[in-house]
Amino acid sequence: MIKTVIINIFRFILLIFLQFFLLNNLQFSGYVNPYLYILFILWLPFETSGWLLLLVSFTLGLLIDVSSHTIGYHTMATVFTGYLRYHLLRFIAPRDGYDPGMSPTAPSLGWRWFLKYASLLVAAHHFLLFWLESFGWGDFITASFRAVASSVFTLALIIISQFLVAPSK
Repeated sequence: MIKTVIINIFRFILLIFLQFFLLNNLQFSGYVNPYLYILFILWLPFETSGWLLLLVSFTLGLLIDVSSHTIGYHTMATVFTGYLRYHLLRFIAPRDGYDPGMSPTAPSLGWRWFLKYASLLVAAHHFLLFWLESFGWGDFITASFRAVASSVFTLALIIISQFLVAPSK
């Protein structure tokens, strides 16, 4: 239990620093913005309670908003992602359920399961974030294009992270 908490605190800090110092400075033509910080929500253990998941999502989004000088976009999108994660995990659960103490990673549950899980959450996060930034339906096409392009790039970074840090079976 203590080991899991320490690992998650380290991941939290590492992903915030990566987002703030490296990824916030990467932009490709203003359309692709990688938001790897949501990987923290994706990797939380299955047993994480709903209220704790929402609290952690809120804190993560608020820290990204403060460092990005945005006014709650990341907070709202991240809390929505945490809320959706809780329900999505129940919907796509394996027949035998999840093993206690396990986190959702590709090596632990398979690539097909993980890609479905990560794709849905990343897309939901990015679509809400970019639609909030555009603040209306006038830029719906541009916001949608940015959301798709950024989702693909963020998902590529998440896949790379699975090879780098996720323990294999």
